Amino acid sequence: MSGITNLHESRALSVGFRAGVSRVEITPQAPIWMSGYPHRKHASRSVVHSLWAKVLAIEDENARTVIVATDLIGLPRAITDFVSARLQEEYGLERSQILFNSTHTHNGPVVWPNLRAMFDLGKREKGEVLEYGRGLAAHLFRAIAEALKNLEPAFLSYGLGKAHFAANRREWTPEGVRIGVNPLGAVDLDVPVLEVRSQDQQLRAVVFGYACHNTTCPDDSYELNGDYAGFAQIELEKSHPEATAMFLMLCGGDQNPNPRGSFELAERHGKALAAEVDRIRGASLRKLEPPIQAAFENIDLVFAPHTRETFEKELREPDPSRRRRAAAILKSYDESSPARCTLYPIQAIRLGPDLTILALGGEVMASYSLRVKKEYPGNLVVAAYSNDVMSYIPSRRALREGGYEVVESMVYYCQPGQYSDDVEDRIFAGIRSVLQRVGLHSEESLAEATPESSLRTRLISLFRDLNVGTDLEWSADTSLLRSGLLDSLATLQLAEWIQRQVGADVDLLQFDLSEEWETIARIEQFIARHRQSQAG
Repeated sequence: MSGITNLHESRALSVGFRAGVSRVEITPQAPIWMSGYPHRKHASRSVVHSLWAKVLAIEDENARTVIVATDLIGLPRAITDFVSARLQEEYGLERSQILFNSTHTHNGPVVWPNLRAMFDLGKREKGEVLEYGRGLAAHLFRAIAEALKNLEPAFLSYGLGKAHFAANRREWTPEGVRIGVNPLGAVDLDVPVLEVRSQDQQLRAVVFGYACHNTTCPDDSYELNGDYAGFAQIELEKSHPEATAMFLMLCGGDQNPNPRGSFELAERHGKALAAEVDRIRGASLRKLEPPIQAAFENIDLVFAPHTRETFEKELREPDPSRRRRAAAILKSYDESSPARCTLYPIQAIRLGPDLTILALGGEVMASYSLRVKKEYPGNLVVAAYSNDVMSYIPSRRALREGGYEVVESMVYYCQPGQYSDDVEDRIFAGIRSVLQRVGLHSEESLAEATPESSLRTRLISLFRDLNVGTDLEWSADTSLLRSGLLDSLATLQLAEWIQRQVGADVDLLQFDLSEEWETIARIEQFIARHRQSQAG
């Protein structure tokens, strides 16, 4: 209990929330095929530490919500929808009130059908994986039911810190983007912390998150473990044995631990993260008050056009994962149902006016969370790997750049190819919809009501879309080209955007870019001049 402030003493007689906490071990009880890396050749050999599913249930006088955190590569829709349907039938919970998240450890079991083209499982191995999935669904339901039965008056509070071992992994090379280290790439170093205390101030749960792949351990290991997120939870529970520590994976789709490659580094990163969580808890936390609000939508993400001939050719390739993907897609063509789009879940849970959790499906890139938090300043946690993990979720810029997350990974996820160019637009439309339903409005949407400020607001939003200077506090005089913020691709996209604002073809090479486009103010002046000339 050391280092904890008496945050809620003034509210001792007015507890607005009730909370229940539970956990269930989900470590496979026998050797099982492990997920995450395609070059593994056999089942697991041993267990470094246990894997868990942990549940926090929260209610106020009118609503409930449950947050489920799992030490797994990812929970597919086949499991989350099944468990949610049972909860709706037996406990009256709506789909919007149930959030499933996975740490994305690469040292856990295969969870079918997640990444189903990654391995060639024999009949026995696939049977073991399917049996694990059935047992997992039962475990999740029982753990949620237990948390709902254990609801007691509780105080909730929130804080935010930073951890610094995540690194953008989309490294530029002469051959294109590869997995490496990109020190100039977008990163989100936030460590959000939700603390739950009983009415007598006993610590019951600590929910924390970070945006970084759980890929610190060696990629040739066969030892089950939760990577740095597992070690962080263990460290917190050692320090606070009365509490349950829960990790939420945030938008770490293009983030890797740095350095990485050993169990020792995984433990070191975990301990560093746990220390930051405790530092935040020992500092000033924000009290949370009811009400609970929740919203959930499934949207369609559209794939780029594909044809049967593509997969007939792929069926002859030497890569066995590609052949497995091709066989599955060709079967869908034979059944006259080739996938042209996939469902994508977007969820928002708001705990009063001072904290909102936005939960996105898939392996979402860090630029999404950076953009969302710029558009919606305040206490907003942007989780990924939630409710379904169907693929990586690339940004508009990443789609143009290519690389593993955009192209190769879709083979392992057994998807027919990369997404169409509007994937980010579709997701942000869904984000705005669910956030609006829980009462959140972006600064951009509010600013558009003021004509004189709307152009600058949209221009700044464009730079954030392009991953340009995401950490800058933008102003009219922010330098662009002279500080090297715009690369050639971003410059082209900026030019296209200016064309749309002017509403006519303009020779954008008629002026000196290093001066004409140097600041936001100069870009605004350029657009204003051309609009005036058209009006005249």
